[in-house]
Amino acid sequence: MDTSTKIYIAGHRGMVGSAVWRALEKKGYTNLLGRTSKELDLRNQEAVKDFYTTEKPVIVIDAAAKVGGILANNDFPYPFLMENMQIQNNLIDGALKSGVNKFIFLGSSCIYPKFAPQPLKEEYLLTDSLEPTNEWYAIAKITGVKSCQAIRKQFSKDYVSLMPTNLYGTHDNFDLKSSHVLPAMLRKFHEAKNNNNSEVVLWGSGTPMREFLFVDDMAEAVVYALENELPEYLYNVGSGKDITIKELAETIQKITGHTGQIVWDAEKPDGTSRKLMDVSKMKELGWQYSTELEEGIEKTYTWFLENIESIKEVKM
Repeated sequence: MDTSTKIYIAGHRGMVGSAVWRALEKKGYTNLLGRTSKELDLRNQEAVKDFYTTEKPVIVIDAAAKVGGILANNDFPYPFLMENMQIQNNLIDGALKSGVNKFIFLGSSCIYPKFAPQPLKEEYLLTDSLEPTNEWYAIAKITGVKSCQAIRKQFSKDYVSLMPTNLYGTHDNFDLKSSHVLPAMLRKFHEAKNNNNSEVVLWGSGTPMREFLFVDDMAEAVVYALENELPEYLYNVGSGKDITIKELAETIQKITGHTGQIVWDAEKPDGTSRKLMDVSKMKELGWQYSTELEEGIEKTYTWFLENIESIKEVKM
């Protein structure tokens, strides 16, 4: 891969997109292209079409999405469905029509059925019903996966989908109303520590198991997909390890230095009981994660402390 190749990273200011940008810069890529949401509204088909016509990227990495946790998905189903479809459809169709031969689509492990066998394999896609609390986002992402697969099948272009497990890391969203479980916990424990180690109330029972991947590792997987032609259309990206939400809370409590009580609100939903990815396909190709969970949380918390004043939505 020529390091001067023009690569467009959609969502380059987000947690995943910015990590991909840093990883590519680190490897010497010099022709990276990004647009903020104010500069280019990806929901606008004509705007995206004009962008492709003007800029002519050779490779497109789609890290743009409307994202959030259980609460946000449950309360705002329509934008999680429609806006994500608008964003990815405009990017994928625009790329096809403008002659882009390599497209990397980033999705989520929530595309798999709620009661699929564990660990989750790529072939489990569309074999059963989805988790109701985030089915809107999942359905949108499934359409993106299938769109890339269709293009791959019909036009023989290198359009591939990477499905990450739960991601976390620097530049994450720490807003309690819309963030995912790990950054939400990190902020809660931090604030409770600063409030005389007051108790921390967490949703559910603490028994569900979750897998987490540091975002810089995800970025390395994207670079791997960019520099190699992967033989199949869909790949899971994760650590292949999971822990209970209770264990996650205790790990974050230790890292933040909180010494108060943890209270579990069993009236609130747990979500899926377990979501572990089978990452054997990526491993067989030569990629695997490198950052263990505790190390990644420590790096994330350090970044959080260094950027409290500027983190969007933190409102300390």
